[in-house]
Amino acid sequence: MIAILKREFRSYFSSPMGFIYMGFFLLFMGIFFTMINLMNRSPQFSGFLGNMLFIYIFAIPMLTMRLFSEERRQKTDQLLLTSPVSVGEIVLGKFLAAFLLFVLTLAVTILYAIVIAVFGELAIAETIGSYIGFLFLGASYISLGIFISAATEHQITAAMITFFVLMVILLIDSLSQIFPTDIKSGIIAAGVLGAALCLFLYLNTRNIFIALGAAVLCAALITGLFFFNRMLFNGFIRKFFSWFSLNNRYNDFARGILKVESLFYYLSFSGLFLFLTAQRIEKRRWN
Repeated sequence: MIAILKREFRSYFSSPMGFIYMGFFLLFMGIFFTMINLMNRSPQFSGFLGNMLFIYIFAIPMLTMRLFSEERRQKTDQLLLTSPVSVGEIVLGKFLAAFLLFVLTLAVTILYAIVIAVFGELAIAETIGSYIGFLFLGASYISLGIFISAATEHQITAAMITFFVLMVILLIDSLSQIFPTDIKSGIIAAGVLGAALCLFLYLNTRNIFIALGAAVLCAALITGLFFFNRMLFNGFIRKFFSWFSLNNRYNDFARGILKVESLFYYLSFSGLFLFLTAQRIEKRRWN
């Protein structure tokens, strides 16, 4: 795994991509710091940090788009998959390389916090909480981007899909407000989600019995919940979208509040998509 990490990290700087990522991120964060803090002589660092969430949806795709898709396009993935390392180590090595570059670039912005601390009053708890939140949020974004990269053959396609998905995640709280909250809509939405899960299982396993078994289980679960407590379906769509709201959980960190459940959620989210990436690579390895 260490060899994969070193190889991937060096590859960021043997090509322009690492410099482009760092330059893009730091350029726009410098512009935001100048406009929000320096020009307005404002010691409020939270406004500057809030803009990172917007910049990430452009920057993260650049960081993850080539990790698997480019190797698949150039057919060099076969050499990697036949090397004496497990698929899990390959995925984790690539993830850590991207995360390391992410952390190093994020660390540069601490200089802006130091400027605020020297010439103004820096909200220490909120700033530390925000940076901790960015680390876990960034890990979640990167794991999602790696999964998308593993599912595509062209890095531009991977970048565009990752950008679109991160944009939806950014807007998911606002989008959830347009959906109805009645029980009937909640039951229909639960059925659609169950069908989507069965389709996902079939496409990844090509086993109709597993998909049918999942369909029966989902139908039984929805029916049981309906008769046990149908109010659980009240506002189901909004509850479902709020569960996927990565950015909403970051708000607690921005206020200087460290919630164990939010940290666990980010770790679980990252672990899930890294696992799915490994499973997808493993499936291709034997096909």
